[in-house]
Amino acid sequence: QVQLVESGGGLVQPGGSLRLSCAASGGIFMLYDFGWYRQAPGKQRELVATITSTARTNYDDSVKGRFTISRDNSKKMVYLQMNSLKPEDTAVYYCTGAGGNYWGQGTQVTVSS
Repeated sequence: QVQLVESGGGLVQPGGSLRLSCAASGGIFMLYDFGWYRQAPGKQRELVATITSTARTNYDDSVKGRFTISRDNSKKMVYLQMNSLKPEDTAVYYCTGAGGNYWGQGTQVTVSS
């Protein structure tokens, strides 16, 4: 069983930056793929970025060039660096592990002036 806890969300102005963190416990961290999803009010949950156990990354077109996903196996952490934030990035962001078998509780990101 893997537990995931997100942090780092908050209110930021358009054009600003935030770094989300996902702390994992349990399981064998280095073997798992991880991802970040988000869900805006009234919309379906969507995939933002993924990172494999070998650190290969993939991004939704809407965040390419602005967001960066990374991992630190020694600390059992997954990060999402978000730059040039836009109001449409406002959502609850979720960390997932092992192909969606594990989910965190989510962290709110609000981009507004």
